[in-house]
Amino acid sequence: MCRWFAYISPEEPSLLSDVLIDPANSIAKQCSEHYLPGLLPHGEEKELDDSKDALLRMRNSLLNMDGLGIAWYTKAAETYMKGVEGPRPALYKSQSPPISDINFRNLCSNTESHCLLAHIRATSGSVVTQVNSHPFVFGRHVFMHNGAISNFSDIRRDMTDLFSFDAYCNVLGSTDSEHAAALYITNLTNHGTKDTWEKEYPLPEMLKAMNKTLVQIMELQQKQLGDKKAPNSLNFCATDGKKMVATRFRNHTSQQPPSLYWSEFAGRTLNQKFPGHPDSASQTNDQASKGEDERIGKHTIVASEPTTYDDAEWHLISKNCALTVDEFGTEEEVKLVYDGGLDAKDPVYG
Repeated sequence: MCRWFAYISPEEPSLLSDVLIDPANSIAKQCSEHYLPGLLPHGEEKELDDSKDALLRMRNSLLNMDGLGIAWYTKAAETYMKGVEGPRPALYKSQSPPISDINFRNLCSNTESHCLLAHIRATSGSVVTQVNSHPFVFGRHVFMHNGAISNFSDIRRDMTDLFSFDAYCNVLGSTDSEHAAALYITNLTNHGTKDTWEKEYPLPEMLKAMNKTLVQIMELQQKQLGDKKAPNSLNFCATDGKKMVATRFRNHTSQQPPSLYWSEFAGRTLNQKFPGHPDSASQTNDQASKGEDERIGKHTIVASEPTTYDDAEWHLISKNCALTVDEFGTEEEVKLVYDGGLDAKDPVYG
């Protein structure tokens, strides 16, 4: 599966290279290396005689060499364009892996942002091309995905019927992920036009739109395939530059979704402006809670894998839950909900 990384802060910008390139397990290195505390042992070869273990490793161990993308928020447009207020996303995409993309490295070394999303891709079948790289931008809103919508070709036409006209026109590639993004923006804006994509929406509405997107995908699969449908892996992330919603989801009673972690502390050691080493536990959460180093502003990182090897800095998001981050940087993990429509036997939430 793919790997993604998100950083958001109401107070503290981050240099992109500090969080995307320099850490020992940065997303730029996750093309072939993986670190999954709480799910799989680190640095050990393990016999996969347990089918659950085998599936989990497979779901998190593919080579992510099919393109990269980053979206970062900047206030440049607000300075130069009338009618624009607040940060807007800038976007860079490539079909090269980050290790060999000199433009990506130069951009990251000279760009800072209060909110950024980064993604490296392992295709689930669609063409390897820039337009299919994540993230996907709809006005001020950005969306990315790790996982796969199962049986996507069977429900693709029905999915597009749910889109607003402008959302349909904004789908430029062929991935299941971009179609999920179009469905999310349709739900968020209540079938609004492009003008509505420039608005901010309350965090509960973002969560509701994300939850509705998950349910609609499963309902289409139930309608088209019945018992022949396969479970989905839907680790979605959406932001407007100030607030964020991320889901860790797989509709199966026992199988785990792809990995997804969050941290409110890792930025202390990743940001070069502040002392500390990203791979040591010398600056612990207890120290931070006691106010021994409060110089870095409130921030949240959400990532497919921890980018530091200090386990104390990271929390594994629970299965079939969403992490929300409000405009003040307050995090909350909430259970996703479902309220009708599917066969009672369908393993929606295990």
